[in-house]
Amino acid sequence: MFQKFDSTAYPPREKPVLVWDGKCGFCAFWVERWQQKTKGQIDFITFQEIAKQFKDIPLKEFKKASRLIEPNGNVYSGPDSAYRSYHYTSNPFPWHRWYKKHSWFTWLSDHGYNQIAKNRPFFFRLTHVLFGKNPKKLKPYWLLYLTVIVVAIILFFKQI
Repeated sequence: MFQKFDSTAYPPREKPVLVWDGKCGFCAFWVERWQQKTKGQIDFITFQEIAKQFKDIPLKEFKKASRLIEPNGNVYSGPDSAYRSYHYTSNPFPWHRWYKKHSWFTWLSDHGYNQIAKNRPFFFRLTHVLFGKNPKKLKPYWLLYLTVIVVAIILFFKQI
């Protein structure tokens, strides 16, 4: 499991930085999506490029989870780095607030994030199956799959 950090003594000067793994295809897909959503309000920089700047966060922890680091020194780790990044969009969703407020949501998010982090290639393929290959234009393939499953269940129970 990744370690959480509340703050750093070495914050970015101008705007928040989301630090991520530049060797992760799953991460790159979603970073491209967040770049589109945040419209330049966050710098997205790989840990391979910037980890040394944050001397109070061990390199091994950057390898385990993404970090959103704000100019005031606040650090958001793992799923909360993603949730907090939505604060910088034109239509923020309350996931960060839920993460801070509800222990069940925090637990579910942290463990789900940990599973994704340990199985990145699988979840990258699953992302393509459910949303398509273009992060800037997500396709709702998951809705088609869900519809097929629901119709199959209805037809199955009609025959019983």
